[in-house]
Amino acid sequence: MEVAVLPVLLLLLALFFSSSYSATWGGGHPDDDDIHRWCSFTPHPRACAYYLSLPPRPPMPKDKLGFFRLSVHAALKRAVRARRRLMSLKRRCKNQRARPAWADCAKLYENAVLQLNRTLRRPPTKSRGGDDAQTWLSAALTDLDMCWKSFAELRAPLRLIKPLGKYNTSELISNSLAVNKPLANATAAFTAAPGGFPSWTSNKVRRLLQASATSVKANLIVVKDGSGNFRTLKDAINAASNMTRKGRFVIYVKAGVYNENVQITSSMTDITLVGDGKGKTIITGRNSVAAGFTLITSATLSVFGDRFIARDMTFRNTNGPGSQALALLVASDQSVVYRCGIEGYQDTLFAFSQRQFYRECDISGTIDFIFGNAAAVFQNCNIYLRKPRKGESNVITAQGRSDPNQNTGIVIQFSNISSSAELLPVRRTVRSYLGRPWMKYSRTVYLQNNIGSLIDPAGWLPWNGDFALSTLYYAEFRNKGPGSRMSRRVKWPGYHIIVKPSLVRKFTVGNFIAGGVWLPSTGVPFASGL
Repeated sequence: MEVAVLPVLLLLLALFFSSSYSATWGGGHPDDDDIHRWCSFTPHPRACAYYLSLPPRPPMPKDKLGFFRLSVHAALKRAVRARRRLMSLKRRCKNQRARPAWADCAKLYENAVLQLNRTLRRPPTKSRGGDDAQTWLSAALTDLDMCWKSFAELRAPLRLIKPLGKYNTSELISNSLAVNKPLANATAAFTAAPGGFPSWTSNKVRRLLQASATSVKANLIVVKDGSGNFRTLKDAINAASNMTRKGRFVIYVKAGVYNENVQITSSMTDITLVGDGKGKTIITGRNSVAAGFTLITSATLSVFGDRFIARDMTFRNTNGPGSQALALLVASDQSVVYRCGIEGYQDTLFAFSQRQFYRECDISGTIDFIFGNAAAVFQNCNIYLRKPRKGESNVITAQGRSDPNQNTGIVIQFSNISSSAELLPVRRTVRSYLGRPWMKYSRTVYLQNNIGSLIDPAGWLPWNGDFALSTLYYAEFRNKGPGSRMSRRVKWPGYHIIVKPSLVRKFTVGNFIAGGVWLPSTGVPFASGL
């Protein structure tokens, strides 16, 4: 992340939340016949009333669930129109900076439409609750935010996509998030499956993750020497995208170093990558923003298809310190990364959006190397800080929550935080921090970790002056190790030292990512609580 783009992003992207909303919404039903009364309970009432009053005017909702569906439908209509307008703007985006940023926007708007569509297909009900809807709406808003950020990161002229602002799509999604929030608070209780796994994973997938690589029944095998189906993972993914698939699709990538950049699109769901182990099966690249790639296209592997699983492999970006260069980007709902290495320097892992779980992974980097706006939980991982450029500090996390009602954040639990071999000789000359606020409502929690002495006593680093210090939510609970001492931690309004377990249970796997519903079928071991 770069500080220089922050003022522009704040001007274009900040979403203001009405303080009267939470007090008023729970206090009775608005007048069913007055759309303005309904909209008065949203963060953006003018946009709400305007778009819901356009002909053909829909029937007035009878309850909050009906109003929620109307709100999402309005957001979807505007997103579709904005995407159509974006397609027409392609001819304006001609230079080397604008072209790749526009291509990102095209992909992101398409994904936002997908998220809004499935929210309408599976809206919350009184019995089911709204956790899925809140996840998908959060992802849609993140997609639109990232479109603007792609232009800002590449320093492409923002005026080229200025026409997109008139559709007010982000405001309408923000309204839907606010309306749905009462239904989306830890709606899925944890239910343990056999073997101690969380329950969003089927028995079949659980067995897949527990099996040895050689005993896995793979649909395709990748081997560098040509003895498998393909020599590269990219060719195997391309082949899989053209095959008729039903259920989980397994690609076994045998030991070797594969120098390539791979994309798994949103249409490719239930993909599993199995390797021969961390440091044995290695997917590596060196794309970076400095070389003209966007954050998204710099990733060695990017994943947008839901229910993605990776185990026993390493994802690497060798660009080195000094430029944003991703090893792994994940925008996959109910995704699992298990026993994997994720190696880079700045912006190593982009936990982009939706519900993600990382277990027993080794993650290394320098600046903001675990970042994004997913609801992501990391358990039993090794987090290694590397040697940055001279004069720079290390920062582990940069969480990107832009709306107070997004159900997103980074939770790191039962993990070890320490110096890498390359940082050890100079660790006393480099300051290292647990995180800094990329966006206004940044949310990061450290639970029961072992924190090494390399972490600065202040613990956390400001982004730019007092930006977000009162609106972020950062917390620490029962960490140990020399870097966990609380006596000299920051005194920000949004920072919390938690003592009572009841105050952090909402950030456990079982509650924060509804892990009890979907993790057991993956077969990945996890702890649902504290």
